[in-house]
Order: sequence, then structure tokens, then C-alpha cells
Amino acid sequence: MTDAVLEIVKGLCPGRDEELLRLLCAAACEALGGLLRDGVTPEDCGGRYPLAAAWMAADWLRDCGGAEEITALTAGDMSVRRESGGTGGKLSGRAMELMAPYIRDTGFVFRGVRG
Repeated sequence: MTDAVLEIVKGLCPGRDEELLRLLCAAACEALGGLLRDGVTPEDCGGRYPLAAAWMAADWLRDCGGAEEITALTAGDMSVRRESGGTGGKLSGRAMELMAPYIRDTGFVFRGVRG
């Protein structure tokens, strides 16, 4: 499955070090696999699983550097400011939405209060 994820990530992040991409893809597969409901395999998810894992790996790659955007540039006394623009985690969030039918609930559940 990691190879399928790697091919998608190569398309999303062209020109990146393949060994780094392979490590990120393997980690994304492991993380996503750990969230699957009991009895569900990555193959049961069809094309959603490799796409979601690729989105997670691409998001992690962006967060670890190189994808920040220049948000300000001043010519006098030269000043450059780079920020992520608050987009970190966006692809990972979409990956979780895509996989929602296959992953177990990991959020907070309020069950009630004795009165």
C-alpha cells in the first residue's frame, strides 16, 4: 500500500527526495491504519485509503518546511516575512473526512450527567 501512496505523493510534491517521501508515506499508512475500525483493512476502503494517506504525508511534508509563502517583502533595509498562512493540517483534515466511514470515532463523546 505504501507504494501506491508514494506514487500519489510524488504527483502532489514533485521533485522531492524519494527516500523522505517513502518514510512519510509509510508513517501516514501506519497512522491511518491505526485508526481503522476493527475488522476493516486498507483494501476495504478502496481508493480512499491511499489518497487519504497521501494527503497526510503531503501535509506533513509541507509542515516540515519549504512550503511557506512569502507574505511580506520590504525593499528598504531588506525584510522578508514567510508564514504558512494557517493552512497547516488542511489536507490531513480532509483525509479524515474522506476516511470517516472507515475509521473509529476518536472524538469527544458526552454521555450525560447524573443529576
